[in-house]
Amino acid sequence: MSDTRSLINRILAGDRNAFRSIIEEHQRLVSHIVFRMVFNQKDREDLCQEIFVKVYTNLSGFHFGAKLSSWIAKIAYNTCLDFLGKNKKNLYNTITLENIAQKNLIAGDFPPDESIERFEIFYLLQKEIEKLPVHFRTILTLYHLEDMSYAEISKVMQLPEGTVKSYLFRARRLLRGKLIKKYQKEGLWN
Repeated sequence: MSDTRSLINRILAGDRNAFRSIIEEHQRLVSHIVFRMVFNQKDREDLCQEIFVKVYTNLSGFHFGAKLSSWIAKIAYNTCLDFLGKNKKNLYNTITLENIAQKNLIAGDFPPDESIERFEIFYLLQKEIEKLPVHFRTILTLYHLEDMSYAEISKVMQLPEGTVKSYLFRARRLLRGKLIKKYQKEGLWN
């Protein structure tokens, strides 16, 4: 926390290079949230920039009561909700090859045919996740891809911790039901 405090103090003192380190450290988190909620690529890019501008302009309001990543995730989530409310855009979810490889889901020691099969399954999974309500998709993203705790997700989404647990359970159950119903005949899920 003292590293974060000194970094923020340097930024507030005018060190723009210090802010680059915040961007580099948190761009994956922001991208995950934005890409889960917004369809259009140009809108995604604009929103990511807008989010980091908000982080920069509001950094003096960060009170170290939460992790910096949780605070940034909350800004990203609220910015996306505002954007969607104003623009009534379709919602979208994506799992990129980079995300999958980072989680060692298709890369590594798997033979090529198994890697391809795993990618196909994740592609199908992505298609079903994009049909879930935005709050379910966001919770799945923050919990499974960003490894956030229930408490951190609760702060980001401004929901009680019990609601986060409930939504995560319901999202998994809903997703599992859709996958079984749609793909069990193809032998992809038992």
